[in-house]
Amino acid sequence: MMAECGGGGGGGGGGIGGPRKKALSLLEAARSRYESLQISDDVFGESGQDSSGNPFYSTSADSRSSSAASSEDEDEPTTSSISSSSAAAAPPPPPPPQPLAREVEAATEGPTRGGGVCCFQGGGRRVPRAGATTGGQRQLQQYQQPGPMDEEDEEERGGWTQTLRDTPPPRFEDTSGPTRKMPPSSSAMDFFQLFVPDNVLKNMVVQTNMYAKKFQERFGSDGAWAEVTLTEMKAFLGYMISTSIYHCESVLSIWSSGFYSNKSIALVMSQSRFEKILKYFHVVAFRSSQTTHGLYKIQPFLDSLQYGFDSAFRPSQTQVLHEPLIDEDPVFIATCTERELRKRKKRKFSLWVRQCSSTGFISQIYVHLKEGGGADGLDTLKKPQLHSMVAKSLCRNAAGKNYIIFTGPSITSLPLFEEFEKQGIYCCGLLSSRKSDCTGLPLSMLNNSDIPQIRGQYRIKVKGNMSLICWYNKGPFRFLTNAYSPVQQGVIIKRKSGEIPCPLAVEAFAAHLSYICKYDDKYSKYFISHKPNKTWQQVFWFAISIAINNAYILYKMSEAYHVKRYSRAQFGERLVKELLGLEDTSPSH
Repeated sequence: MMAECGGGGGGGGGGIGGPRKKALSLLEAARSRYESLQISDDVFGESGQDSSGNPFYSTSADSRSSSAASSEDEDEPTTSSISSSSAAAAPPPPPPPQPLAREVEAATEGPTRGGGVCCFQGGGRRVPRAGATTGGQRQLQQYQQPGPMDEEDEEERGGWTQTLRDTPPPRFEDTSGPTRKMPPSSSAMDFFQLFVPDNVLKNMVVQTNMYAKKFQERFGSDGAWAEVTLTEMKAFLGYMISTSIYHCESVLSIWSSGFYSNKSIALVMSQSRFEKILKYFHVVAFRSSQTTHGLYKIQPFLDSLQYGFDSAFRPSQTQVLHEPLIDEDPVFIATCTERELRKRKKRKFSLWVRQCSSTGFISQIYVHLKEGGGADGLDTLKKPQLHSMVAKSLCRNAAGKNYIIFTGPSITSLPLFEEFEKQGIYCCGLLSSRKSDCTGLPLSMLNNSDIPQIRGQYRIKVKGNMSLICWYNKGPFRFLTNAYSPVQQGVIIKRKSGEIPCPLAVEAFAAHLSYICKYDDKYSKYFISHKPNKTWQQVFWFAISIAINNAYILYKMSEAYHVKRYSRAQFGERLVKELLGLEDTSPSH
């Protein structure tokens, strides 16, 4: 899972109040930088503590990542190890201030052109000035040599150079945020129906009744069945959504006498009636002659949901492509017997999203079926090719808007980023020699140096607007970007450890990806717990869960939130009651 770039470095303070004053100044600097990256800190808002887990808001004495055990794997660092590698162990005691200052000064006095190496300490100020070659420079210049001369010549012929130039950031002129102003009296149902309106629910009613009729014509009449109504369909959805709030081991537990029973909502519909609707429930009852897609049973619903996302919200410039955390609910798994767990089939699809990293709003959904042939032929592709096709599908509506897309190792590749750049889409991604497609990248930047490196040291090579960064933080981490200037500096800030210098692209990657991690940690527990065996039903309930989370984000950004401040759990409870007809739709009640 993608996580924060944490880190050590930094020195000690003088006097009795020195460490505390320095910690406060670091915190203020961090908040200022965090706000400059345009990340909202008030979209989760459960209890006002949402910012505490972000690397730039780590104000507790003990960092969350400092207690995590981390095995060092310098060849294949993952995004989660960016955090653990920098904070898993206490940093070594800093050397005396004066020798350290002389060492940093010698290390930073490198040539202004073709340097490729920037070494920082403490505040992370870059001093790129020409001068006489010192012993420290000679040592760094040796580190700059990534390989034999013939390898360097080959990389230069490929267009890669160590000569850095400042490039302006992509200009973003679009407005972001909700597209419509919801009145202060808007209810949870009002926000939910921005994505799942009544006409979609009415279609479910028609398709369910059609399927029930055809089923009974083929397999015999069902005397207990009566055609479902719109009111019953809303109640049916309400019962299913309630499993995301109360984490029932089964939706049928609502009518039981056990721990998960819920008498307050069980009286709206009998268990037998619910089971009948569940048996015949369909979004698309029959396959058309032209349909070849494996998800034909819910594709119209996914298309309608996507239209709702596009109509209700415009994402910010910075977005992330990733697989959201949709694993089994741990409470549900703990209550299952071994036999039930063995009967549960492995998920046959992967769900990818394009998500606004400033608010957490999911703008695009892509579902890939892992089994069976499809018209798109994706099932025959290898993983790097597949992930590239997934990324292109997720960004098909993003061309020409100067978005900055953050990607993980499975998607990051030079050919994909160059293709996106032609479409007006800019990228910043983490590289892995094992998981990424490294076609066209210089080998000298992919191989680890035998020379000992210090935390915060990095090398950069550029090709046009593309920058390949190798940054050291206990282990080497490689980034590919055309969205951030290679000469712009950033810092990873921790109150306990101080500052670690890095290129601005690394700081931005850490900030935005850690925000998405917070989304996963907080919102994945509100996914609907009902896990059917049919793939289309699994995708449907995941999509409904995403729609509810998006509805809550819009609610947090509306005036209705200031009338009554609901947490995500309270918002879900109100939605369930409104679907069941147990609550007035006014949020002031």
